[in-house]
Amino acid sequence: MSRHQQAPAPSGSASAVTAARRKAAGERAGPDGHAAPVRGPAPDAWLPEEAAEVLLVTGFDFLQGEVERIVAAAGARLRVVAGVVEAARYWDSSSAVLVGSDVRELPPRRRAPAVLVGLSGEGDSLWHLAAALGAERVAVLPDAAAWLAEYLSRSRSPQAAGLVLGVTGGCGGAGATTAAVWIAQAAAGMGVRVLLVDGDPWGGGLELALAAEELPGLRWPDLSEASGSIDPGQLADSLPVTGGFSFLSWPASRDRPAPVDAAATGGVVDAARRGYELVVVDIGRGAEPLHTFAWDCDRILVVLPAQLKAAVASARLLQELPPVEAALLVRGKPGAALDSALISDAVGLPVHGRVPDLRGVTGASESGRLLELGKRRSVRHFAASVLDLLDGELAAGGLP
Repeated sequence: MSRHQQAPAPSGSASAVTAARRKAAGERAGPDGHAAPVRGPAPDAWLPEEAAEVLLVTGFDFLQGEVERIVAAAGARLRVVAGVVEAARYWDSSSAVLVGSDVRELPPRRRAPAVLVGLSGEGDSLWHLAAALGAERVAVLPDAAAWLAEYLSRSRSPQAAGLVLGVTGGCGGAGATTAAVWIAQAAAGMGVRVLLVDGDPWGGGLELALAAEELPGLRWPDLSEASGSIDPGQLADSLPVTGGFSFLSWPASRDRPAPVDAAATGGVVDAARRGYELVVVDIGRGAEPLHTFAWDCDRILVVLPAQLKAAVASARLLQELPPVEAALLVRGKPGAALDSALISDAVGLPVHGRVPDLRGVTGASESGRLLELGKRRSVRHFAASVLDLLDGELAAGGLP
């Protein structure tokens, strides 16, 4: 779930990844590398009888007008109801459910997912409202109009999709990047098709921890102008590979990271979900990556050391996370002063694993030897225990 602002690529146009490749090679992408904006349909726009029905729950007339144009562009029909009581009877039969930002509750028995639709200017309150309601995604209009049209089109013919697993630190220096790398490495060793995503532009570059800064392939800045639907096969072919898995990193550079907006990040995660069985996202702890990446995750793991102060910080972090299943990974040695049960009670989440607290991890991260440490028995045991818990959720992605 993220701050989506994508635009679908027009038929016959060059893909977003092709445009990124041109950009990475120093070429200028032509106009055919970008998607056309969503435009409102003609008043007499024809829709087939079998067009899917989208449910919109809102009493806000202006928002309804915005959504009507988007739904028509997606080739669907729109049913609008003002309240959740009336919406409940149509919820399960709709191909997609959109909930306006004027709604403050959802029916007690409903089919997920629902997309919270709001307007620019409502700010971060939309994400807090989405978390309170249990909405799966957030679309801020008009910026997200193109993404929403594409999302509605995909909802009529869903494809097989992989699991997006977010990893974040409950406090600074918790070891989330280390845990994410080891989980990706272990999954790749089991034959799972894996992508590791660096979600923190201020983290110094995940590629440093992998000693992979010289490997050829796209980095985030190369995708800064990507818009529209990204082909998962082209994305996979364009990314660097190490340790048996693909990765997408911010550059390991002193330069200020080039901005990559939510249109690009949302498109990449959507393509990754279709192209890989497991996408591990090293989210980071800043407000921007939490809003951008955490809302696209199916599950989130919070890493924290076995300390009371870290447990308190992690409990505060939960208020910023989307309403998806979350669990803790506790870093420490067996018999630590604060045991897993106490940490679980303090944070309010179950503990799903214990990250080995190995000597020299910080130095290994600095020198790019995390993958080497990942071969140790204690690390493999940790990662395997996490993957065992996810085994029933790992579905094959869209690529063979």
